[in-house]
Amino acid sequence: MGDKTLLLTGGAGYIGSHIAQDLRREGYEVIVLDDLSRGFEAAVMGCEFVRGDVGDKDLVTVLLNKYRVSAVLHFAGFTIVPESVEKPLMYYGNNTAKSRNLMEACVECGVNRFIFSSTAAVYGVPKSELITLETPTEPTNPYGMSKLMTEMMLKDLSRASPMKYVALRYFNVAGGDPDGHIGQSTPGCTLLIKVACEAALGKRRQLYIHGTDYPTPDGTGVRDYIHVSDLSAAHVLALHYLEADETSITLNCGYGHGYSVREVVRAVEAVHGGPIPVVEADRRPGDPPQLVADGSSTRQVLGWQPRYDDLEFIVETSYRWENDPKY
Repeated sequence: MGDKTLLLTGGAGYIGSHIAQDLRREGYEVIVLDDLSRGFEAAVMGCEFVRGDVGDKDLVTVLLNKYRVSAVLHFAGFTIVPESVEKPLMYYGNNTAKSRNLMEACVECGVNRFIFSSTAAVYGVPKSELITLETPTEPTNPYGMSKLMTEMMLKDLSRASPMKYVALRYFNVAGGDPDGHIGQSTPGCTLLIKVACEAALGKRRQLYIHGTDYPTPDGTGVRDYIHVSDLSAAHVLALHYLEADETSITLNCGYGHGYSVREVVRAVEAVHGGPIPVVEADRRPGDPPQLVADGSSTRQVLGWQPRYDDLEFIVETSYRWENDPKY
């Protein structure tokens, strides 16, 4: 092991498990570190698996040295916004403090390539409908702030050390592996497409539409939904970017257009072949009318070319997994 060996934290989770498989197909040796608090060992296929805490600096140091890791891809973290509001210290401890320990281990072991799983939640409630990299970062919840603080640590560290990084800010990730081997099974998940599929299949009593009076074409919130496999491809390209010794960069990951809640509901109903139970409710505080990424820099800088920019396909792969989950 060596130049083609990677440490992937949180690789038993939804997004990390998809990326691990793409990296394996690219010829990399992938070491997955996950505490299984929200992931599933069954999602780790063909990779070396280590159960442990990403904040355990001693353990991370052993892994970096033992496997002669060349780059770290960091996905371990909590991602549920309402939970972050209820338990802010848990999110700052898990998402920020543990990331700090991971970075310190990387610096001490000479691992200078780092890819970070960030989020559009760092933007808060933006004033503009299309979110660019110049859009101010003003998180409205501890989840978004915990991710932004980690971005800030990476930025400062890259100025003070040889560390180079790519931080990818995800918009609304959805869908599942087109082959059906892995998918979204995160407990307590609040992602709309997954929740709608659960409602269609009777796993939830109903789907709530929070807000029907937004200044959007049908009154419901609009979001930029990106298929998890396209997001995974962006990470592979980000790794190649760092391997070419390029400068540190932060990028948005989204398609550049959005769908409303009602459009998503109709798409799920079409795949399901019938109506799903829907309840209209008041807006939730802090929910912006529209969140759509300007992802042009990701295409230009990384050469990213999405393959699955199609709502029906995204819903279909999510529904297929929800109907027959493997774990």
